[in-house]
Amino acid sequence: MTEARFTTEGGPALVVSGDGERPASVEIVGARARVAARVTGRGKTWKATLPLRAARWGGAELPLPSGTYQVRIADAEGRGIRPPHDIPLAQLGTLRASLDGWTLLIGPPIDPAYDSGEGQDALERRYATRPSAGFENAVFFESFYGRNASCNPLAIDREIARRAPGVTRYWSVVDLSVAVPEGAIPVVEGSPDWWRARGAARLLVVNDWLRRRFSRRKGQVVLQTWHGTPLKRLALHRPGFDPRRTAAVIRESRRWNILLAQNPYAARILGKAYAFLTRPVWVEGYPRNDVLSTGDGAATREALGIRPEERVILYAPTWRDDRDQIVDFVDPVALASATDAVVLVRGHSRTLLPGRDAEGPRVIDVTGFPDTSLLLLVADALVTDYSSVMFDYSVTGKPMYFLVPDMEHYRGELRGFYFDLAAHAPGPMVRSQEELVAALADPDPSAHAARYAQWRQKFNARDDGRAAERVVSRILDQGFIDA
Repeated sequence: MTEARFTTEGGPALVVSGDGERPASVEIVGARARVAARVTGRGKTWKATLPLRAARWGGAELPLPSGTYQVRIADAEGRGIRPPHDIPLAQLGTLRASLDGWTLLIGPPIDPAYDSGEGQDALERRYATRPSAGFENAVFFESFYGRNASCNPLAIDREIARRAPGVTRYWSVVDLSVAVPEGAIPVVEGSPDWWRARGAARLLVVNDWLRRRFSRRKGQVVLQTWHGTPLKRLALHRPGFDPRRTAAVIRESRRWNILLAQNPYAARILGKAYAFLTRPVWVEGYPRNDVLSTGDGAATREALGIRPEERVILYAPTWRDDRDQIVDFVDPVALASATDAVVLVRGHSRTLLPGRDAEGPRVIDVTGFPDTSLLLLVADALVTDYSSVMFDYSVTGKPMYFLVPDMEHYRGELRGFYFDLAAHAPGPMVRSQEELVAALADPDPSAHAARYAQWRQKFNARDDGRAAERVVSRILDQGFIDA
């Protein structure tokens, strides 16, 4: 007989017990997280306690990310164990969970009364009809739809915390597995606190669309930092005219007061792509890149378990409109073996939820790592394709390689480019993993030195380590928050 229950003693946990010989292992396995149980009992019964929380990258223990997990139990002989009775949805403080056979479902800790279309409509009406007076001296931050606390909003948060410590800082998160900066307040998307904070903050700092029928209240300011200098066409410039997309783009950009651009090129492209032509565009470099000029990657290497002397290759492709998961152009285990390097695999934020961690010797999947900038800092070489990460990594001056086996399809059918990458790429362009390995084995920096210098002059002139300082100075000078 096997039984299971949830408990909140010592933090949310799943407790499984049974008769007979104690299992050799009990664990929860998900796409991006895994937890092992503490198994007790030596007689006729056993018990396994599975914490519904985990620590990654040397950080604090946090609730497991929302998603579907499998409870796996193995005894010494590999015999199967009968699953317990199902457990319906339970509120466990920092998350919600249910058990269906050996399938564990975890979700954000939103009261079921609000976790419906009707409940969300009620919260929106309450938020939208608040009087304009009474804003908090607060900033509402959101990065990549709350999937992490990173990018330009994170760098701006850190500078505001340093220079205006009295300002309240809210962070929009999909669930409480997302770590927020020290001193900040996490608010789970869709919860009453989230709706209230988004309506009460004087300043919103975001790096993507606001969604959720956001209506900027009179007196609020929205700073849209965006999340990269574009190579691929976006918004109004994407292939194929679609009136609904056009209307959505224009409706979204009207929610913004200010747009942040990394460089003049990006300011021009983003302004046209989002019909943001009559409001301020701040060209100040990217705050997220300050660490690439001023930081030290030793702590990140230690958190990832990489020795100081090991070579690190970061593989960071962009997402594809015609697939949910990361492209399969690289076998990371074979690449690590062929190059005698540690290979970091960084999927785009859009592949975080549908994908699974890559595994293997000297391979570390860092798709769930909260801050891409720290990964760029530790990487000795970058392998990418059409991702805007190319415009950030060039701040370091370290070598880049462009693996582009699908360039004709991507450029001609999926998205299109704003300029000819082949004519301007500051590193080798290769079509296969074999060509990539050869290029990594025999680098020739002089072959691309002139292009690299021109690239940095065009795209990184303001990435001098002080972008966050300049952006926050403008925020304070214009009175968007009080120091």
